[in-house]
Amino acid sequence: MTFAATAPCILSRVCSMSAMAGPAGSSTGGAAYPGGTPAAGAAGAAGAAGGAATPAGGAAAVPATTPTPAVAAGPGSHGIVPQIQNVVATTNLGVSLELKTIAMQARNAEYNPKRFAAVVMRIREPKTTALIFSSGKIVVTGAKSEDASKLASRKYARIIQKLGYASARFTEFKVQNIVASCDVNFPVRLEGLSHGHHMFCSYEPELFPGLIYRMINPKIVLLIFVSGKVVLTGAKLRQEIYDAFNNIYHVLLQFRKSRPNAAPAVTAPPAA
Repeated sequence: MTFAATAPCILSRVCSMSAMAGPAGSSTGGAAYPGGTPAAGAAGAAGAAGGAATPAGGAAAVPATTPTPAVAAGPGSHGIVPQIQNVVATTNLGVSLELKTIAMQARNAEYNPKRFAAVVMRIREPKTTALIFSSGKIVVTGAKSEDASKLASRKYARIIQKLGYASARFTEFKVQNIVASCDVNFPVRLEGLSHGHHMFCSYEPELFPGLIYRMINPKIVLLIFVSGKVVLTGAKLRQEIYDAFNNIYHVLLQFRKSRPNAAPAVTAPPAA
C-alpha cells in the first residue's frame, strides 16, 4: 500500500474525528523525549490506530539511540517545510438554530438527522465544509491555512445571519487541529525506529503501513512511512508543526535506510 493511497484516508479520518469530537484528544506519559526535550502525547486521528507501547512495570527505559533534536524557531536548516493540508476550527454563534429550516433555505446544505445531528454546508471560497449544530456551534474543516479557516467561519456565520438569525455573532473562534505533510526524501527503517523509540512508537504493519510516533513536547502525532513521507497532526499552532518536524528529522536520519547498490556493469569479454 503506497503513501498516496493511505495518507488521504488518514487525513479524512483526522477531519472526521476532529469535527465530531472538537479538540483532538491527547494522552500524556511520564517518559522524556530522547535527547533531553520533554516528550509528547497523542492527538487527532492517529490515536485511533493504537496506543504506544510502554515498558513493563511503568519504568521509563532509555531508548537505544539518544539523538539531539534541533532547536529552531521555524523550518530548519534541512530546507524541508511541512505543508499545511487541513485546518479544523470551531466557532460559536451564541444562538440556538433550527437545523431543518436552515437546510431547506440554504444552498449547498445537507441535513439527515438519522445519520448525523448537524447540517453539512459547503462553500467554494475558501473551499471548506462546515458542520452546523443546533446549539449554534460550528466546526469548519478543509481550509489550507489558519486565515482561510477564520475567513470561512465568518462566511458561515454571515450565511446563518441572512437566514433569519440576526442575533447570531461570530465568537469563540479557535483552531483545534492542524494537519501537515512532507517528505524527508530518503527511506526510513521503521522496525529500527520502533525498537529504538518504543516508548513513543506504535508500529503494526499488518494493520497499518505507517509508524505512529507520539511526541510529548510539542503534543504532535506523526505518521511515518517507509518511503520517507511524514504526516503531522494534532497541532493547534503552525509553530508546533515546525518544531515537531525539526525534532523528528534528526531521529529519522539515524534510521535512514541505505539504498541497495546498483548492479555492476556488465562488460564484454575481450576479443580473442
